[in-house]
Amino acid sequence: MPGNPNPIGLLPIILLCLWWTPFVVAHGGCDDPPARRVNWQGCDKQNADLREADLREAVLGRSDLSGANLSQAQLSRADLGQAILRETDFAGARLTDGRLVGAKAEKARFTATAMAGARLERATLTEASFERADLSGAELYQADLSGAVLTNADLTRARLVQADLTDANLEKANLREAVLSRAILEGARLQNANLLGAKLDNSNLLGADLSNADLSKADLHGARIDNADFTGAKLDSAIWVDRKRCRPGSVGECQ
Repeated sequence: MPGNPNPIGLLPIILLCLWWTPFVVAHGGCDDPPARRVNWQGCDKQNADLREADLREAVLGRSDLSGANLSQAQLSRADLGQAILRETDFAGARLTDGRLVGAKAEKARFTATAMAGARLERATLTEASFERADLSGAELYQADLSGAVLTNADLTRARLVQADLTDANLEKANLREAVLSRAILEGARLQNANLLGAKLDNSNLLGADLSNADLSKADLHGARIDNADFTGAKLDSAIWVDRKRCRPGSVGECQ
């Protein structure tokens, strides 16, 4: 009908308008103040003072928080996937069920941090401090924890499959029922650690110090233990490297 535009004839014009429309990339509100569920994705927050900030469920993926102070901050369920966290201070913070997959957190401080159920798969955590941290039930698949300090940390039922713990300090750590299958623990310090029921099958324990550790009911089949120190270690009913079941009461060696 006259006066009615032909939709088909308008199609090239519509496509041309769409082609010239600027491509909008979704960025976080980098200037927004700290708040619950704030979106700082990809933002530069280096050396920011965020002590005691409420950042629960915040979107912080790919952000740069290097050197930032997040001590005592509330970060439960926050997403820090692939964030840069070099030398960031999380001391006393709450990161329960947080997501730090692929994060770069070299020399970060997680002292006494609540991280139960956190996801840290493939995170770089070299020389980071987790002293007295709660990592119970945390997922650390292929995480790099070489040289990290985890003294007195709670890693109950944590999953550290294929994690790199070379030269890590796990003295007095609670690794009860933790899964360390195929993990690298070469030169690690595990004195007085609780490894009751832990899975260490096919792990690398070369030169590790497990003196006075509790390995009762632990599974070490296929593990490499050359030069490892088991002095005073409890091996009650543990599965030894050759799949032999250690006798109840075995201490220092599998009997």
